[in-house]
Amino acid sequence: MSLDVHPQLLRALRAVLETGSLTAASERLGFTQSALSKQIAALEAAAGVQLFRRGPRGVEATEAGHRLATRAATILDELDAAQRELENLSAPLGGRVALGGFPATAMSLVPRTIARVRAAHPSITIDFLESSTPVQLRRLRAGRLDLALVAAGEGLPGYDLTGIETERLPAGPLLVAVGHRHRLARAGRVAVADLEGEGWIAGRGARGEPQFGAWPTLRDPTIVAELGDWSTRLGFVAAGLGITTVPSLGAGVLPDGVATVEVDDSGWTGRSLLLARIGTLTGPSTAIRSALLTEARTLAERG
Repeated sequence: MSLDVHPQLLRALRAVLETGSLTAASERLGFTQSALSKQIAALEAAAGVQLFRRGPRGVEATEAGHRLATRAATILDELDAAQRELENLSAPLGGRVALGGFPATAMSLVPRTIARVRAAHPSITIDFLESSTPVQLRRLRAGRLDLALVAAGEGLPGYDLTGIETERLPAGPLLVAVGHRHRLARAGRVAVADLEGEGWIAGRGARGEPQFGAWPTLRDPTIVAELGDWSTRLGFVAAGLGITTVPSLGAGVLPDGVATVEVDDSGWTGRSLLLARIGTLTGPSTAIRSALLTEARTLAERG
């Protein structure tokens, strides 16, 4: 049997797998839930196997669904890379740069960098793609990205960086975000033992993707909520419903009602923010690299 399907069906598969919900996936893709259900049904019919089953937290991918989604990610990245190459044929040479970053970089570092580059070099267009570090590396290898902001260090997988050049950017320490009425809100700096017994707000992403949440060296932390985006997580923190970890890069844009504290923890070696690329930097990419270094240094010092 030949699996010959429209790319949209593969995008539907990825969206449902990543969100775990037909409702959330339909909102992401701009379809009605009924239309998305029909797309999944059409894909299952073409594949000849069940790709999803309903679970206690929404729809859950079967083993076949996970395997097809992995292949789909590669296929969609190749299609996107092909589209970029065709678009660049009619664009000024090097005028468009694709930059990737995990969600925490989008809190402040990336928008500040784009604003800096736009002011200094208005002919440079930056396309920003937000996703986890594993996805950034895959997109970089597929040619979909020119530059990628990725995380590395303790508590993260040992990513395969073969063929990828990286340089370390200033990042500052990992912080703990608490509500302004929390007992630690005015502490400034605490010992890791002071975090025992707290309820933690954790990030939620696709299976296997690292997330910010409890302090990394705590044993068996209590997770009171898993939420998909930073604004929701920090809203819960501001309301006193739990605390969470946050990188220094995001400390300057926290909402009202949220404070940060540093943690003394000799068992934590920290993480690094890396700028990754494959091949030689173009003129526009060099300008973006310079802006990232400047903004990362400023944010790390403020954090």
